[in-house]
Amino acid sequence: MSFHVDFNDRMEEKTLSEVYTETLAGLLAEDKAVVTIDADLAHAHNTQKNIEEYPDRVLNVGIAEANMTGFAAGMAYGGKKPYIQTFGCFATRRAFDQIFISCAYGQNSVRIYGSDPGICSAFNGATHTPFEDLGLMRTLPGATILEITDSVMFRYLLGKVKDMSGVIYLRASRASVKKVYSDNSDFTIGKGNVLADGNDVTIVTGGILAAEALKAAKTLAGRGVSAAVIDMFTVKPIDKDLIAEYAKKTSAFVVTDNHNVNGGLGDAVAAVLCDRCPVPMKKLAVNDEYGEVGSVEYLQNRFSLNEQGIIEKVDEVLQLKKQGQ
Repeated sequence: MSFHVDFNDRMEEKTLSEVYTETLAGLLAEDKAVVTIDADLAHAHNTQKNIEEYPDRVLNVGIAEANMTGFAAGMAYGGKKPYIQTFGCFATRRAFDQIFISCAYGQNSVRIYGSDPGICSAFNGATHTPFEDLGLMRTLPGATILEITDSVMFRYLLGKVKDMSGVIYLRASRASVKKVYSDNSDFTIGKGNVLADGNDVTIVTGGILAAEALKAAKTLAGRGVSAAVIDMFTVKPIDKDLIAEYAKKTSAFVVTDNHNVNGGLGDAVAAVLCDRCPVPMKKLAVNDEYGEVGSVEYLQNRFSLNEQGIIEKVDEVLQLKKQGQ
């Protein structure tokens, strides 16, 4: 694993859906076993270009996500390497039975791009907001769950999972996000990345909140608080050793989650801490609510999924640490 932080708090020029299309085009060219399947969202995910170039391996099954998932499982059984893509709410909530039975239980390897996770659903509204997808997917035995931080990570991991076995869920926005990693970075699935080191508190983060965590760490440093920031991009299998290491080092944790407070990254980290090294911990997540309509910036403020929200949780957990609780 070799990664370098290249964070300047600026949005990337390319959208993640563009990165997805370009990366898949390369995989389709190099490996004839690769197929991709849409559920009538080819234009939303920018995969229309690939349909035109590879009409026999880039398929659209219409508005039928469960059928798409079962179709992908059948193609995997036949020796293909399917990638399927749709909004995260449809990729998980709507098609979960097919993922569970046809893919996971049936031991058919399928790679799922669940787009617009959490508040990234923006103007799609409450019904299309996946605040529960991690909770669902974490229950699948043997599943791999990846929370994408930026385009560098997305491009690398899309290629990395091509020959992996099992259900792989890639949770990523369609829009542009803030760049965190330098272009030459690579990533090890199952290992968290320490983006900033610290001794007073550990902030475990991922996805669009990694940028907010880095900003929070910088602000905290100005106040004399030394915060470590870990990008736990592999939600499952989670890096238990790194969590235990930093629990011993900082004795206080804050976990950010673009997800319901129940079932997400926070619960995954808490389970490790409980088992390996109990320390005070606070979760910053959506407080068991449904989504709303609005821009990502508005929703970040609405649900406190931002720099200020992280700092407030750090203050709370440091008070618990001071009190020895």
